[in-house]
Amino acid sequence: QVRLVESGGGLVQTGGSLRLSCVASGRPFSTYAMGWFRQAPGKEREFVSAISASGGRTVYADSVKGRFIISGDNVKNSIDLQMNGLKPEDTAVYYCASSYGPDATSKQLDYWYWGQGTQVTVSS
Repeated sequence: QVRLVESGGGLVQTGGSLRLSCVASGRPFSTYAMGWFRQAPGKEREFVSAISASGGRTVYADSVKGRFIISGDNVKNSIDLQMNGLKPEDTAVYYCASSYGPDATSKQLDYWYWGQGTQVTVSS
């Protein structure tokens, strides 16, 4: 019954911005940490950012720190990823996921539920 649905992807030029959203059902953000991952063509899925249950702590990959901001909303049971200063290397399918526990983590195996993904394409 757990479902995670991403939205907000699209095509933007280098330097542009996008805001991704992920709405969860059957899995309270107040109890379980959530995160964002991405997968580019021909590459393995990689960690982008995570936020602890209820949003007390955030973690970012070095490649996006200073450009991306993760946030959460307990009432809406959702998380967002504000992406600024986008680069061609940010092009990927972005996935949101819900962790097994409350602490923000960058380990993919810690995430038990995943969304379907949303495409982000940054033109050069």
